[in-house]
Amino acid sequence: MIAYVTVGADDIAKAERFYSAFLPSLGYRLEEYQGDLSYILPEEPGQSSVQPDFYVKSPFNGQSASAGNGAMVAFQARSQKQVRDLYDAALAAGGSDDGQPGLRAAYGPHFYVGYLLDPHGNKIALFSSDPDEPGRDG
Repeated sequence: MIAYVTVGADDIAKAERFYSAFLPSLGYRLEEYQGDLSYILPEEPGQSSVQPDFYVKSPFNGQSASAGNGAMVAFQARSQKQVRDLYDAALAAGGSDDGQPGLRAAYGPHFYVGYLLDPHGNKIALFSSDPDEPGRDG
């Protein structure tokens, strides 16, 4: 099981604006630690988290942050509408489009996803795959 995911950022304020535009709507709460950002999911007493925490940090080696080619972090939304709403909020908070929300033929019939780049170039996906919502086949 993945415990956490970390992306690098040179401008923590820009990163906070971007990620705080959608992660709280997915249940994450923000904790700041020594200038870095930790988005934490709530845990029930006696249970471990089912999804990883998400950290935004200045690189430990002191060099500039860079996005990984082919690396992506995906966050699951509750519905296609929530994907669209959070995608728009992330764009308004400094992100850039890397694939408008929609159904993707390469994946399951109900896989609805929007792709973004955060202000530092990290690729982010917001997706829903609810079989009760409209799919590619009607």
